[in-house]
Amino acid sequence: MTHATLWLATPSRYAGLKPQAARIALALLALLLAATFLALASPGPPPVSRDPAQRAQDQADVMLYESIVQDMRGGQDYYSAAAQELRSGDYPMRPFVTFRLPTLAVVQALLPRDVTIGLLYALTIGVLFAWYRQLKPALARTPPRLIAMALLCGGMIAFVQGELASFHEIWAGLLIALSLAVRREDKWIEAVAIGLIAMLIRETAALYVGVMAVLAFAEGNRKEALGWAATVAVLAIVVALHAHAVGQVVRPTDPASPGWAGLLGFGFFVKTMQLSTALVLAPLWLAAPLIGLALFGWSAWNSALALRALAIFAVYAALLGLFGRTDTFYWGLMIAPTLLIGLAFAPDGLRDLIAAARTPRRKITITRMTR
Repeated sequence: MTHATLWLATPSRYAGLKPQAARIALALLALLLAATFLALASPGPPPVSRDPAQRAQDQADVMLYESIVQDMRGGQDYYSAAAQELRSGDYPMRPFVTFRLPTLAVVQALLPRDVTIGLLYALTIGVLFAWYRQLKPALARTPPRLIAMALLCGGMIAFVQGELASFHEIWAGLLIALSLAVRREDKWIEAVAIGLIAMLIRETAALYVGVMAVLAFAEGNRKEALGWAATVAVLAIVVALHAHAVGQVVRPTDPASPGWAGLLGFGFFVKTMQLSTALVLAPLWLAAPLIGLALFGWSAWNSALALRALAIFAVYAALLGLFGRTDTFYWGLMIAPTLLIGLAFAPDGLRDLIAAARTPRRKITITRMTR
């Protein structure tokens, strides 16, 4: 028996599940929600003081990137400026990935700061518009659509802060959200191009592109899969040239990175999602299960886009849980914009899952007849 939908326009992925499968899914959901509380024991970055006088300490990385751009406006090339600022800030300079790709800094050095911030806001508006177009047919009525858009805004709370415009993950995260929203089976070139831009700003966007390539191939969309793969090949060439350029400015005595094998686990991923979204305003004991429900909600929306989003969240959760350190929590910004939208799909998924689990088994009665 299929019930009328609550917020979704069509039944959730869990509608019509067999009772045994629904009970297993409920058990897995309970396990997921319990696992989110690991965030309570997970280490995190030191708290931000919010004192303007302490900005150099609170936003050291942002100020590093701003200083590099300022040096470039003064006539230095990117690699010399980056090496100088990294060295003066006692940052690790080996291996070469400690240097960001020059794309964002070069663009910002060519533009006035106000224009850069204007572009950031324009990109944010573009993400909002693209996701509204995606969500309008998925959600049956106006109130759920408005709630979904509010959740999208909650995921982008860090992305409309002009003082973070020099932060690479801010731009890459918005570009990933935009690429995912504009991709369609018959219209994927724009999504691929936006994904390439995201990678050229922050190379960890390659995880997103890789997921999109694999899923396109799995669905039989070979041309699309080749398109995504081609952008990875372009990135590989760019990274090779980048590594060579970094090698020209790094000295043997420069400090090396301590490594990225943080092994902080799923709880750290949950904590980064709290810190990267509007859930930072809520206590962690409340924010943690909401993040779990958001992931569940994405699994409930019966669409290919939702499966892509889930796969992307899973890959970045693995990145953060395995390789993240407390000072690299900002990697979570790569997927923060869209995560909370899943809460808009959760009511239908929960109702359908519980209803399916409670469906009584049909009893077969055998009557013995004698003549």
